Amino acid sequence: MSGTVTVEDLGTRIEEVLRDRFAERATAAERYGAEFVALWQTAAEHATGGKLLRPRLFIDLLRALTPAGLTEVETHRAIGIAVDVELLHFAFLLHDDVIDGDLFRRRRPNLIGALAQRHATDPAESVLHWARSSAILLGDLLLASATLGFARAEASPDTRRRLLALLEQTIFETVAGEHTDVALSDGVVTPDLRTILATSAYKTATYSFVLPLRAAAVLAEATPAAEEHLTEIGRHLGLAYQLQDDLLSVFGDAEAHGKDPFSDLREGKETAIIAYARMTGHWPSIELRFGTPELSEPDAADMRDRLRECGAEDFVRGLVQEQLTAASTVLAEAETEGTLSTAAARTILQLASRIEGRSE
Repeated sequence: MSGTVTVEDLGTRIEEVLRDRFAERATAAERYGAEFVALWQTAAEHATGGKLLRPRLFIDLLRALTPAGLTEVETHRAIGIAVDVELLHFAFLLHDDVIDGDLFRRRRPNLIGALAQRHATDPAESVLHWARSSAILLGDLLLASATLGFARAEASPDTRRRLLALLEQTIFETVAGEHTDVALSDGVVTPDLRTILATSAYKTATYSFVLPLRAAAVLAEATPAAEEHLTEIGRHLGLAYQLQDDLLSVFGDAEAHGKDPFSDLREGKETAIIAYARMTGHWPSIELRFGTPELSEPDAADMRDRLRECGAEDFVRGLVQEQLTAASTVLAEAETEGTLSTAAARTILQLASRIEGRSE
């Protein structure tokens, strides 16, 4: 059946299954109290309606790696795993918001903020503690749900084993990256460029790019060599994506990307932008206000201009291009060696072009 299924159809089906998963949990939660039901209902509002970058990447590559097309059974299985990949992503976001103390995401209350607002317009610390605890607990549940989804996939024992090994490594590396990221922010680890880039690769690239690419390869029964190439490609693309994200947070148009402008500067987030600025004569004037929660818009704009003047913006844009070029080089090697098909290469190149032209 697959040839007649459009990308839009698959996106709609992924969204429907995602909504159904949360609806099922909300129904199951009824015997445990109204607040637990509300937790799942609120989570559904925040977990759905997004771009579905990771599930779509997984589905797109799986289709490219399956020239004969996916049967309805294979499509159903793939959509289930795609949803599990998105649940994993949402779980990490929940835990990340707790760690960062954030109450907003993309200019609207995140899950924590929404739960807190249900009880008061100006939540007391006890309510915030409850909301943050709810996010931790829900994140734990979603991590377990994603793992069980991989374990229950309708596949051969060897395929399930490979999927679970991939998921285990993904969670392990992502947590390692987040652990170092917090250490960087809290001054426990020296914020040098190499450490920051490695942290970004583990924290973002592993689960956002390597996981969906490799999971597609596993389901398509691709060779180990194809998986190795996809791992390398995913790391380069994921790092480019994170570096682009850092650039947008400081130099991008807030109206386009919808993020809190200058939040990274207020939080004192250690990025490649800041690592480069530390090595320039502009750093003393930037450091004075870096990590100031009450940083005003004019002061933040002045910091942004100084970061631009010292060359940090151009430097990081160069790093993005380096990573995209490296991904293209590995992709060309894989295509030449026959480990990845032309269709798979085209799918990945389309992703790379979207990263390069990102404005949100």
